[in-house]
Amino acid sequence: MMLDKSSHSTKLDPRLIDTIIGYQENLQNESKQQHSRRILEARRAIEKHNEQKQLTDTLNDDWLID
Repeated sequence: MMLDKSSHSTKLDPRLIDTIIGYQENLQNESKQQHSRRILEARRAIEKHNEQKQLTDTLNDDWLID
């Protein structure tokens, strides 16, 4: 009988566990979205740089031909 009183089973509320897991998944998703945004911004910057370079080269070539 003494063992029954001293051996408490610790139970966590399943809603608490779901909340913790959901929070961690949310943090991971936000991190992935931020990473994707950074990659997209870098890609756009590279494309813009290449377009400006191509335009400059084209204008310089046309100016030299005239």
